[in-house]
Amino acid sequence: MDATNKNTPPKAEPLKIKVAGVERVFDINDPVLPDWVEKFALTSDGYPYDKKLKREDYEKSLEALQIELVKLQAWQQATGRRVLILFEGRDAAGKGGTIGAMRYYMNPRTARNVALPKPTETERGQWYFQRYVAHFPTTGEFVTFDRSWYNRAGVEPVMGFCTPEQHKEFLKEVPRFEKMIEGDGIHFFKFWLNLGQEMQLKRFHDRRHSPLTNWKFSPMDIAGITRWDDYTKARNLMIKETHTDYAPWTIVRSNDKRRARIEVIGHVLRSLDYTGRDLGVIGKADNKIIGQGPKRLQD
Repeated sequence: MDATNKNTPPKAEPLKIKVAGVERVFDINDPVLPDWVEKFALTSDGYPYDKKLKREDYEKSLEALQIELVKLQAWQQATGRRVLILFEGRDAAGKGGTIGAMRYYMNPRTARNVALPKPTETERGQWYFQRYVAHFPTTGEFVTFDRSWYNRAGVEPVMGFCTPEQHKEFLKEVPRFEKMIEGDGIHFFKFWLNLGQEMQLKRFHDRRHSPLTNWKFSPMDIAGITRWDDYTKARNLMIKETHTDYAPWTIVRSNDKRRARIEVIGHVLRSLDYTGRDLGVIGKADNKIIGQGPKRLQD
């Protein structure tokens, strides 16, 4: 019998990368995290806090917000309102965990998450947006996308999965496409979870050496480590070209997953005037963590 562990993470040679302007060697296979990663992970990319939100404060705030989400879902069922939320960000930015925290107590019959695999041969021959539209919310549904059509603005051009012409055409088409979403009355949100480089390295290292999550570590993660600057350029262009008044990008600093989750959920709840909404419970946005548009990437 073949006893090979199919979940064994991919092997990678030590990587030569530039971090904060300094040439580094990063060995993902070494179980000891380098000091220069550990020391600067949380505060990387100018993150404004040097400590994570305390667990007890996080859990108290999260539960209160999850109660509000249940109210929101009841309002949707009563009114037929549709909600569509896209989550984008680099690998390990915290998209899946944020979606999980948001949907934890919502009724899964009308609150669902979409995480599509790579397109089939048939889908590759279709209009690019077609396979995504098929998963849009119907009456009363709350739908989240863990990555979306914005693959064509990030992963695909960086990794060579689309042509420069396809990338350019996509950026031109997106505002028109999203104008139709807004025009049809869907409550539409786009979140970019912004992650510092050292924090990404720390999360990849944690993922690689955890017996519970090492299945998540993939060759794409290794490629992401070495293409940090390419992904940054693609991100900046994407936000610049597709941030509009009717479909704005909300940028959330996600080095601390707890704060990021609180701010994402709070933003959605403040944006929808549902029955029984308690703004006192939801609270105000932390403008150090959340904001909108290209300027937030430069703060």
